[in-house]
Amino acid sequence: MTSSRLKAILGSELGRALVALAAVIAVGCAFSGEGAFFHWGTHRGMLREISVHGILACGMTLVIVSGGIDLAVGSVLALSAVSVSVLSMHMGLSAPVAIASVLAMGLSCGLVSGSLIAFLRIQPFVVTLAMMVFARGLAKTLAGGQKVTNAITTPDGETHVVPQPHFFEVLDARVLGDNLAIVTVVFLAAVALTWFLLARLRVGRFLYAVGGNSEAARLSGVPVERTLLAAYAASGLFAALAGICQAAQETQGDPETGAGYELDAIAMVVIGGTTLAGGRGSVMLTLIGALTVGMLQKILSINAFSSETRLMLTGVIVIGAVIFQRRRGRS
Repeated sequence: MTSSRLKAILGSELGRALVALAAVIAVGCAFSGEGAFFHWGTHRGMLREISVHGILACGMTLVIVSGGIDLAVGSVLALSAVSVSVLSMHMGLSAPVAIASVLAMGLSCGLVSGSLIAFLRIQPFVVTLAMMVFARGLAKTLAGGQKVTNAITTPDGETHVVPQPHFFEVLDARVLGDNLAIVTVVFLAAVALTWFLLARLRVGRFLYAVGGNSEAARLSGVPVERTLLAAYAASGLFAALAGICQAAQETQGDPETGAGYELDAIAMVVIGGTTLAGGRGSVMLTLIGALTVGMLQKILSINAFSSETRLMLTGVIVIGAVIFQRRRGRS
């Protein structure tokens, strides 16, 4: 490989994302937490921890590529976690019915946001901020202000315990000799589906066109409104899927869960190299960004850094990634 070819690869979005991941791995090797970084169990746990955030990041990738933002995914996740717990444990519905109902609800949340953005031309920040507040309030209302567990209190004050839904156990199980969590498999499936949408379907080309220049896309015959609607609907669907996985991991529906998850999803997308301006990026960059964020947080964790420090460092890295993108755009 010639030096010019290598320079071109390293100068691409994928090359820079891989360099960032390699740099984090090098830091982990240097600060291994008394060798914990070199154990597969550490990375297996890291993959499980980032999977729910990564599912959200898949939907966020579609929205950001289209030039938008979705701040509601964390609250839709909480609403979905509460809903699937109520439907499966308190109402006794079967797994297919409960899961399908929650996915449809997440899709509906995305459709509402997408409709307001696409047809009423309201700013995505304002619409998804309103949806974030609404979905969080609805989650707390459905949960009665408390966590939804398998301990059910009857009207006469008696409490009895119902079995956990079987699909909770399935989603929280491991495969391949206990080396990979099912929720990680779900995350990788979400990555594959997002890649297929962006790279192989017409709607993917439309998303890039709308994100690059919506007016030029409109003049070229791209159905801008329907494209935006599809992006936010998919984001809501992925948020509902993440909520189901979150409920399975926690074995309950917590109306407070998912707070700040939208920021983690945005961080994974941006650190991977997808530009917030829209029109460029890919879910493979998001996957690398998710691994980079997850590995960095795991390194800080095994070296006994506080959660507050990890949050602050993530914020600094996001700002650095955005500044780097802007500088590259001007060059």
